[in-house]
Amino acid sequence: MTATLVAKDLAAGHGDRTLFAGLELVVAPGDVIGLVGANGAGKSTLLRLLAGLDTPEGGELRLSPPTAAVGHLPQEPDRRPGESIRAFLARRTGVAEAQRVMDEATQALVDGAPGADDAYAESLERWLALGGADLDERADEVTDSLGLAVGLDQPMTSLSGGQAARAGLASLLLSRYDVFLLDEPTNDLDLAGLERLESFVRGLRAGTVVVSHDREFLTRTVTKVLELDLAQQQINLYGGGYDAYLEEREVARRHARDDYEEYEGKKSALQGRAQMQRSWADKGVKNARRKAAKGGDNDKIGRNFRSDTSEKQAAKARQTQRMIERLDVVEEPRKEWELRMEIAAAPRSGSVVASLREAEVRRGAFTLGPVTLQIDWADRVAITGANGSGKSTLLGALLGRVPLDAGHAALGSGVLVGEVDQARALFHGEESLLDAFCAAVPDTEPAEVRTLLAKFGLKAEHVLRSAATLSPGERTRAALALLQGRGVNLLVLDEPTNHLDLPAIEQLEAALDSYEGTLLLVTHDRRMLDAVRVTRRVEVAEGKVTELSL
Repeated sequence: MTATLVAKDLAAGHGDRTLFAGLELVVAPGDVIGLVGANGAGKSTLLRLLAGLDTPEGGELRLSPPTAAVGHLPQEPDRRPGESIRAFLARRTGVAEAQRVMDEATQALVDGAPGADDAYAESLERWLALGGADLDERADEVTDSLGLAVGLDQPMTSLSGGQAARAGLASLLLSRYDVFLLDEPTNDLDLAGLERLESFVRGLRAGTVVVSHDREFLTRTVTKVLELDLAQQQINLYGGGYDAYLEEREVARRHARDDYEEYEGKKSALQGRAQMQRSWADKGVKNARRKAAKGGDNDKIGRNFRSDTSEKQAAKARQTQRMIERLDVVEEPRKEWELRMEIAAAPRSGSVVASLREAEVRRGAFTLGPVTLQIDWADRVAITGANGSGKSTLLGALLGRVPLDAGHAALGSGVLVGEVDQARALFHGEESLLDAFCAAVPDTEPAEVRTLLAKFGLKAEHVLRSAATLSPGERTRAALALLQGRGVNLLVLDEPTNHLDLPAIEQLEAALDSYEGTLLLVTHDRRMLDAVRVTRRVEVAEGKVTELSL
C-alpha cells in the first residue's frame, strides 16, 4: 500500500518553551526526508507526533489512506526483561500488535458479535500487510545474514551492544510499514550494517522521515532535508540531497547576514542625517534667540531667513525620520549556539602509554587475542572492525579495566585517562547530573561545574535532574564536558558521535585536531575517520588484532 502523511500547521512545545509552530510537511511515497537540527530542537518530538504517539499543541495530521501503517522506530530500542529476540522483532515490526488485534477479532467472530466479519477481515489484511505470515522465516534469514549468530529465543537483555545493534537493524529490515519514521537508525552500526541500512532506505517505496547525525548516511540516502533551526526559530524545507542542503543553507545564511547589514547601514546613515538636521535646526534657533537677547537682530529680513532655514532643517529631519520608519525591518540573524570545545591537557605521560603482551580475554565462545600491542606517547590510533569483533574489549584490556585470562597488560606511568564510552556509564545513575559530575571532578566547585555544563548546552533545567533521565545526546555532552573539566593525556573515544548533533560533532573534530596527547578512537562515522588525523590504524576482526598501513 502506498500512503501519504501530511502535517498541517503543526505546533509543539516543552513546558513553557515553544519547539516549533506552523510546521508544514508532506511525506509522499518514495520521499526520504532527513530531519536535522541541534539537540533540543524537537526532532524526536516531531517524529512522535507524526507517529500519532503524542498530541500536538496545534495543527493537524492526515494519513491517506487512514488505514495505512506508520512505523516509528526510536533511537534506543528498549530491551524489555524476559522478551526474546523473536518477540522483539515482532513488536518492532508491528506484527505483535497486529496479531493481538486479529486474535480479538477472531474471538469476536466466534462469539458472533455484530460487525465481527468486517473487523476480522480488516485485522487479517493488516497482519498480512505487515508481514506476519512469514515473519519467523524471514527473521531467521535476516538475522543470519547480519551475523547475529544467536538463537532467536534468547532474551534481548543477554545480548552485547553489537548484537543488540544487529537485532535493531534486523527489526528495520523486516518491517513493512507504509510510512517509516526512523530516529537515529545508524547508532552503533558497523560499516557493513550501515551499507545494509543505506541500501534498504534507498530501496523503500514508502515515504520515510529519518533523524540521523551520520553525515555520510544522509548524503547517500535523503532526497529532501527539513531543518528545525533552533537559533533562528525557523522551519526550512530544502529540496535535493544533504550536500545540496548544506550549500543552500550557507548561501541563505550569507544572504540573511548581508540583508541585515545593508538594512543596518541604511538605517544608520539615515539616523546620522536626521541627527545632523536636528542639530542644525536647534543651532539656528539658539543663534536667533541669542541675537534677539542682545538686541542685535533688527534686520527683519535676516531674522526671517534664519527662521525659515531652521524650520526647513527641522522639516528635513522629520522627513528623514519618516524614511527610517518606512524601511523594511530586517531582523538580525541570531547567532547559533556553538560548543567551542576544548580538551584540557595534562602533563605528558611516560613514553609507553599502554601495552599488551600475548594478552587473551575469553568470554564464552569469544576470545580476544592473543594480542601484543604497544601504544606510545602521542600515538593517534583509529581502531576499526565489525560489531562484536572485540574493539571495546581491546580498549578495556589496554586500560586495565577488563581482566586478562592470559598474558600481561600494563598502563604507563603518569597516564590520566579521559574516556567517552559507548554507554556513557558515568551518567546513568539516580543521582543528579550535578552530583555525578562533581564526584568525577572533586576539586572543582559546583558553581564552576554548572558554568562548564552550561557551555555544553546543559543548563539549570538539566543539572538537578537525575542523570538517568538525560537523553542520549545530553549524556554524551556531559561526557565531553568532563574531558574539558579535568586534564587528560590519554583520550579514549568509543563511538563518540552517537547521539551528538552535527554542530557538536564538528566541534569535537576541531578539538581533536588541536589535542596533543595520545588518542584511541573507535568510530564507524566515516566522515570522522577522514577528518581526524591519525598516525596508526588497528583492525579487530573476530578477536584478532592487526596493524594496518596508513
